[in-house]
Amino acid sequence: MRNVPRLFKKSDEGHGRASAQRGAVAALLLCASQPLAADDVRFVPVDVPPHVYDGGWEHFVGGGLAVLDCNGDARPDLVAAGGTNPLLLLRNTSKDRITFEPVADSALSLIGTTGVYPMDIDNDGHLDLVVLRVGPDVILRGRGDCSFEPMPFRFDDRWSTAFSATWEVGQTAPTLAFGHYVDRSDPEGPFEACDVNHLWRPDAATYAVTDLAPGHCALSMLFTDWSRTGRADLRVSNDRHYYVRQGEEQLWAMEDTPRLYTEDDGWARHMLWGMGIAARDLDRDGRDEVYLSSMGDQRLMKQVGDGPGFADVPFAMGTTAQRPYVGGDGRPSTGWHIAFGDVNNDGLDDAFIAKGNVQQMPGNAMDDPNNLLIGLENGSFQEVGDAAGVASMHRSRGAALADFNGDGLLDLAVVNRRAPLEIWQNVTPSEGSWIAVAVTQKDPNTQAVGTWIEVDDGTAIQAREITVGGGHAGGVSGPQHFGLGDVETVRLRVRWPHGTWTNWQNVGVNGVVTLQR
Repeated sequence: MRNVPRLFKKSDEGHGRASAQRGAVAALLLCASQPLAADDVRFVPVDVPPHVYDGGWEHFVGGGLAVLDCNGDARPDLVAAGGTNPLLLLRNTSKDRITFEPVADSALSLIGTTGVYPMDIDNDGHLDLVVLRVGPDVILRGRGDCSFEPMPFRFDDRWSTAFSATWEVGQTAPTLAFGHYVDRSDPEGPFEACDVNHLWRPDAATYAVTDLAPGHCALSMLFTDWSRTGRADLRVSNDRHYYVRQGEEQLWAMEDTPRLYTEDDGWARHMLWGMGIAARDLDRDGRDEVYLSSMGDQRLMKQVGDGPGFADVPFAMGTTAQRPYVGGDGRPSTGWHIAFGDVNNDGLDDAFIAKGNVQQMPGNAMDDPNNLLIGLENGSFQEVGDAAGVASMHRSRGAALADFNGDGLLDLAVVNRRAPLEIWQNVTPSEGSWIAVAVTQKDPNTQAVGTWIEVDDGTAIQAREITVGGGHAGGVSGPQHFGLGDVETVRLRVRWPHGTWTNWQNVGVNGVVTLQR
């Protein structure tokens, strides 16, 4: 068993919520004396077919990437938004070395795309694609062989830039949330001309569509059970560049009539140039931290009390990533997609941040390298992006951490604006253990969205929620990867959507575990 200091005492329930413990976190982070050293994390570039996310000002944002197994061979495939170029589908042909081949499909010849999310929307066991566009959005049904066909959804002509989905209790179809950016039809725009967002809720054999207003130019959405009560609420990250004054980050309580949490509920107001959302229980206290990318500082926040209030973690944690760390450009950074994952399998979560100027904004860095922040034993993070080989200077947008070649190491893919798609293979000489957990259930909700997974390594519990959404304009569907460090067996349990916890079971490491409800 490795000797890793932990910030919270382990319990079978994984919920260390005492205020004294939370206070101890800040003290440990600020006063830790151990050296800030990261493992020798290394990535090498992979040759991939050319693809560029391109277009005018309506494609300054977007550029999402979907990761899914579209043909059932247990290898993650990729679908990348193209802007004014068509979508690109890359079928994974990897063995030891990562390789992809392009797949031609007329259903994917769409242009005007900003983002793409994988999910099984029709409960047939095959992953479908929700495609966000400048124009009417499109949902494509997956046939199980990496081919797709349009589904009979009718969308208005909007500028869509965010999406999330969940299964609410008692429903056989998913609830869908679409985030829209600037209202292009507003003659007074673009500033302070943010469009409303839309909530699609199942209503018998169809959907009831309602406005989520006010809208503040959403760039990311995430349904998440942040309160661990079994109900997923909708977090929305918004772009202050266009809402300018009368706007903020939002959290919608998914009641019979959705409502915004307010300061009376404990909500803490935040106003920023919000781009992406990521959530992960970094300190193993049973509650997720929330990481928001932005222009300038990246905002990692902890829950305050038991309500919906979140506050910034101490600057000393090393997560702000507010300026380039190489390249000589000292202007503020622009963050887009944030992905959590343990890239060196030491049992501590790391974070990748895709960076890049919107286009030519003079107040922000042009040479703005991606960040790779490695989690350290004292709870803080160390930048290794340049040494690890992923400090691309392109205008990066959507991204994904996923194990493309099945070797137990998380690899990396990034979509770039007006520059080629990049993929890196993780070649870190790690001896840490890992486990990948896949959860499934029968119709409805075959992906078991809303499941909580807990992995107990004997020292602390890693908790993970299955979600659809977040990131910037794209997401990952597939087994959940857990780095474990120096352990040979772990305990595993899940809480199924709107259900109860299973019993703990002992499982081995260094492989994929599939659990079916």
